[in-house]
Amino acid sequence: MVTVYGIVPGSDADIKGVKVGDKLHTVNGSEINDVLDYRFYLTDSRVSLTLERDGVFYEIEILKEMYADIGLEFETYLMDKKRSCRNRCIFCFIDQLPKGMRETLYFKDDDSRLSFLHGNYITLTNLTDSDIDRIIKMRISPINISVHTMNPTLRVEMMKNKNAGKALSYLERLKEAGIELNLQIVLCKGINDGRELDLSMREIAKLYPMASSVSVVPAGLTKYRDGLYPLSPYTPCECAEIIKQVTAFGDECLRRYGTRIFFLGDEFYIKSGTPIPSEEFYEGYPQIENGVGMIASMQGEFDCALEGLEAADTKKRRISVATGYAAFDFIEGLVRRAEESAPGLSVNVYKIKNNFFGENITVAGLLTGKDVVEQLTDAARNGELGEKLLLPRVMLRSEGDLTLDGMTPSDISKALNVDIEFAESDGQAFLDAVFQV
Repeated sequence: MVTVYGIVPGSDADIKGVKVGDKLHTVNGSEINDVLDYRFYLTDSRVSLTLERDGVFYEIEILKEMYADIGLEFETYLMDKKRSCRNRCIFCFIDQLPKGMRETLYFKDDDSRLSFLHGNYITLTNLTDSDIDRIIKMRISPINISVHTMNPTLRVEMMKNKNAGKALSYLERLKEAGIELNLQIVLCKGINDGRELDLSMREIAKLYPMASSVSVVPAGLTKYRDGLYPLSPYTPCECAEIIKQVTAFGDECLRRYGTRIFFLGDEFYIKSGTPIPSEEFYEGYPQIENGVGMIASMQGEFDCALEGLEAADTKKRRISVATGYAAFDFIEGLVRRAEESAPGLSVNVYKIKNNFFGENITVAGLLTGKDVVEQLTDAARNGELGEKLLLPRVMLRSEGDLTLDGMTPSDISKALNVDIEFAESDGQAFLDAVFQV
């Protein structure tokens, strides 16, 4: 049962007389508890709703197009509270955040509904047998799952949850039901790598074809780890060994199944100095949102956009670009090629050190406004930033209004006295942003 918080004027629900404050109990006889129930049972062209007003039940029937909405609005998007994570993972990034940040950043999400609706990764430890039954019944697919290891005992130790090992049994049920699985392994040095990683890859491969892709990424380690499980970052040589290990198993899967299944995060290649694989290697980028293949994708888009450039712009102008340590060499390479195509263009590229989270954090998505301002103040004072400063869009939350440390684009612009533009991690968009002033 959920409470109606709004009615779209002129909608089917409005015409049928539903009021704000009414309680929705069932759709076509099925109980409604959250957004998945509501959307699933609302797909029919004929729907019967049981509602309650002031303790009195009533029913309405609506004829509509399949999948069309009927105009009911609810307090939250999920029509329920988010399910928080019950694990205490030894590598949890949220546990490594400093105090005083936005309250929402400290919420640990582990909600299967958000996995389906927004692509969030879940651990399965929050789910019951009935939850799995509902996923199967509703054909919720794909499901994004953080596995980390296929060793049940080790998974319990890594996630500090007695149900973490047992939850792995759900993978086979989901596979048998034909639910597609996108999986993730966060590697922790000396914990779930080496032989344990070999075991995990072998066990996951048995879930093919429903285990369609697996990302292997390094644990992000900030400087705020006092009192937490002792973890250390991978060295460049260790990153190179992991690349060999995962690539070799991926080659075997490619021969056996026609797909690599396993893909490494870009950080392994960058840190080890290993060349990024070609676009074809990534098989359509099934794990790009997890930082897997982002550089190859952006490179391909940039190359295509540059080739399609009709005429070089000779107008003289100077701009600047700033990014994290990990992407600096790559971004600078793109910029220099753009300069060659536009003789009037001059671009200064700046490498921003992550002082806020610590030097082990090198990705652009975890840069803060404070670090950008502090490290570019001298350049701004000397007039080196030019007509505008390009920053990575991934620095901002999804609404595009705040950095991780709570600065707005306007705050950064005022502090550096320069126009700011946030460029998407897309080759075409980046080239457009470089050329447009």
